[in-house]
Amino acid sequence: MKEPTRILFISQEIYPYLAEETEVRVLNRKLPEFCQANGCETRTFMPKFGEINERRNQLHEVIRLSGMNVIIEDTDHPLILKVASVQSARIQFYFIDNDDYFRRRKGVMDEEGVEYADNDERTIFFARAVLETVRKLRWTPDIVHCSGWMASLVPLYLKKAYSDTLFFEKAKVVFSLYDQTMNRAFPENFSRKLRIEGIEDEDIKSIIDRRVTYTSLMHLAIDNSDAVVQACPIIPKAMQEYIAESGKRFVPYNGDDPKSYLDLYRELLGR
Repeated sequence: MKEPTRILFISQEIYPYLAEETEVRVLNRKLPEFCQANGCETRTFMPKFGEINERRNQLHEVIRLSGMNVIIEDTDHPLILKVASVQSARIQFYFIDNDDYFRRRKGVMDEEGVEYADNDERTIFFARAVLETVRKLRWTPDIVHCSGWMASLVPLYLKKAYSDTLFFEKAKVVFSLYDQTMNRAFPENFSRKLRIEGIEDEDIKSIIDRRVTYTSLMHLAIDNSDAVVQACPIIPKAMQEYIAESGKRFVPYNGDDPKSYLDLYRELLGR
């Protein structure tokens, strides 16, 4: 029997766990369910922001997968993994939590609308925590679809640090671009913080010892992806030009039709 396509979704925002109903958040909810209903296996991860109501959304901790540490600049940061089930679709959503980075804190900014100073470390922690959890699950994805700048380091880690591991060596990486922004650039030492074995100077030369803006973070994600999807009606012309110069497979905006995404996954896998 042919093995089902395995798709790993790594999303910054998913409705209704984040209450505001935006097109991207709804799509990030619909895509895993649609793929699962069409014969795929899926795993979906997002940050466990403090604004997510655990009781209402029936989250519970996965003890056997919690307890790992992610080391950032010689400091251990414990991973707490939580899960919510959608019984009608027989699907689960996993949430990456940590007392310092996510618990009791909102999304990417505080109540005054000021972006958190440690969003750079939160981004590193989220990306690495997801990949280490998937390895611990011993689950091998065919497609890894990343959405949002908090998932933007995943393509780099997959292509450079995890590319020779059993679980990720054949995975195709898709990155969704939409109308996000970052008002607070990541600090100059971001390139040193994100390093793990397998990341060389050449891999991050565009950001070494520089303040990292939203644009430079997106460029890094595009450089390490196999395909880029425009997930909103308009993206900056300069970003379109960068994608064209990269030669990456590009899918322009075509609404929130999940079938078009499944078609892309099958194309990338030659199925």
